[in-house]
This record gives sequence, C-alpha cells and structure tokens, in this order.
Amino acid sequence: MVKMLRDKTGAGMLDCKIALEETNGNIEEAEKVLRKKGLAAAAKKAGRVAADGLIGHKVEGGTAVLVEVACESDFVAKTEKFLKVKDELTSFIFDHAALGDTADGNVEALVAMSPPRGMPHHGATIAECLQAFTGDLGEKTEVRRFARLVAGSGSAFTLYAHPGDKTVVVIETKGMPEDLSKDLAMHVAALAPQFANRNGVSAKALADEREIARAKAVAAGKPEAVAEKMVEGMIGKWYGEVVLLDQPFAKDDSKKVSQVVAERAGAGASVVRFVRFKVGEGIEKKGGDFAAEVAALIK
Repeated sequence: MVKMLRDKTGAGMLDCKIALEETNGNIEEAEKVLRKKGLAAAAKKAGRVAADGLIGHKVEGGTAVLVEVACESDFVAKTEKFLKVKDELTSFIFDHAALGDTADGNVEALVAMSPPRGMPHHGATIAECLQAFTGDLGEKTEVRRFARLVAGSGSAFTLYAHPGDKTVVVIETKGMPEDLSKDLAMHVAALAPQFANRNGVSAKALADEREIARAKAVAAGKPEAVAEKMVEGMIGKWYGEVVLLDQPFAKDDSKKVSQVVAERAGAGASVVRFVRFKVGEGIEKKGGDFAAEVAALIK
C-alpha cells in the first residue's frame, strides 16, 4: 500500500506510511492528507526567490519555444524530476497554438490551463501541479516566462543553447545562411542586445535616451546647435550598445554586425527578431552561508 501511494503521489516513503496510518489504510484519504500537507508546505515557500532553474527550448519547423522554469538552486535544477517538468512544459507550449505568436507569453493564462499528462504531480491546472511539486521538492518552482514564436513567410529560426541551458537564444532571419544565423545567435547570447534593428527600438526607449543625452549636452554648457549634434552623437553610440545590427561583431569587432551580414549574406538578408532568455535575469539572488544553512537543517 505504501508503494501504491508513493507511485500515485510521488511523496516520500515515510510520509506515505504516516498518511496511511492516519487514515486506517484508506489510500484515497491518504492521498488527500498528502496533498494537503504538500500544498501547505508549498504555500510556505511561495514567498521565496526562485532565481535559478533552466531554459526549456524547442525549435521545429516554423515554431520555436523558450520557457524559463525557475527554482531556488542549481542542485534542484539538475534533478530528474525538475528536468521532467521542464521538458513537459516546453512540449506543452509548443503544441498549443492557442498560446499564439509572442515573445512575452501570458504566464497566468498558461498556468491556468489543464496540465500535460506527463507532469510528475497531479492537479486541475498547471499551477496546482507546480504547487504540489514545490511541496514535494522543497523548493519554490514556477514558470517565470515563456516565448512561443511562429516564423513569418520566408523566415527561419536558429537556436543557440549555451551548455547547461542557462542562456538560450532563438533568432529569426531571412535570406541568411545557417552558419551566419548561428553566429548571430551566439553573438546575442554573449552581448545581449535589446533590439534586432533600429526600426525595432521602442519609441519610449528612444525618447528616454534622447532626454538623457539632451540633459548631458545642456549640462556641458554647449550652444543649442552644438548640443543637438552632441545628442545625435550620443544616440548613435547608444544604438551601438543596444541594437544588434549596430554592435561590433563578437567574432570580429573591427566590423559591425550589419557589415558582416551584408558581406556573408547579401543586401536582401535580414534579422527579423530574436528572443534571449537567461536564467534569473533581473532577479537578485539572496546571499547566505550555505554551510551554516546545512548545519541548521541537521540540528
């Protein structure tokens, strides 16, 4: 009976034994007991920072998926159970066209959906499965973000996954040889541009940068005509930092990426868009004394 309950719930042997004793051997009631305990444990962990994890990825035909599945430690991220969850969620997003074509997927809508059958824990929704998984694994586990892209006419996707799946890039290009697309994906992974080309720069980002540049020019006490030239010069330098085509090429910084594309692919080639996910990006990890934490656990 303990084995049957373990197989059904994924809970530990001792927890299963205690639950069966509490319910006089009623497996269904014992499962409820375990789920209640698991959910309570997960609730306590909900406020923790999940700044580690892995990037799930799949590119096939005209569809590409990236999903950041987050947890609290690299140790847990490497476990078989965590890898299973990551793979199940990646395939689920890939298979569900209703999630659309987006670089910034709606996580709330995703986790409210019925879960894939292969998820290690049961629940009515993906969110419930992840909550139960959190209780079992002992670390907060969540879907932090996802992208699901559908290639446009004449476009192709190229994937670069840095060893360890902590930084992953998908780039959509037109009229570009595969080796160059791969080089560009690696470049994006290394230099983290924000935009593919100048046309893709948001109006707000450009306006904010112009405001900063103008304030610097005014502070320098330059005449208005000179100040405007300074602003344009600073904006050009900013483009070289944040726009892929304006950046120095990672493999040959004597050339801009746009020059390399023109030389190796011709004038008709273009970068449509890219998505770059890096685990824990923008999240401040909580520091601490790991040895002390372990010592406290075994007291």
